[in-house]
Amino acid sequence: MVKRISVVDVDLCVGCQLCMFACNRRFAEAGISRAAIFVQSVGGIERGFIIKVCRACKDPPCVKVCPTGAISKREGGGVRIDHKKCIACGNCMKNCPIGAIFWDDSLNKPTVCTYCGYCVSYCPYGVIKLEEV
Repeated sequence: MVKRISVVDVDLCVGCQLCMFACNRRFAEAGISRAAIFVQSVGGIERGFIIKVCRACKDPPCVKVCPTGAISKREGGGVRIDHKKCIACGNCMKNCPIGAIFWDDSLNKPTVCTYCGYCVSYCPYGVIKLEEV
């Protein structure tokens, strides 16, 4: 079965960014610089937050605009980035409709959610979950 991250109830998000810190820990690093999930404020606690994570488009625009074929569709939805083929042009980031492809400064290349689910276990409010598709 293929898995992916889904946003269960964005209204439960308090902006703690624990999902971002957890995602970054995949690289045994502190901080959020390599996270493939992003919590964005739309006015803080009063107005809430947006969770930006790859939503597995059926026809991902990022795949279409990659000049080297470095981005390919995953079975069940989502995409994979082959960093060996990537020329760091940023077209995928510019064309993601929800802004869910991020820049990894360490690699100087884009990064996207791999649906490992590590972030889910750190969300204390149940905002996100890993679901089988």
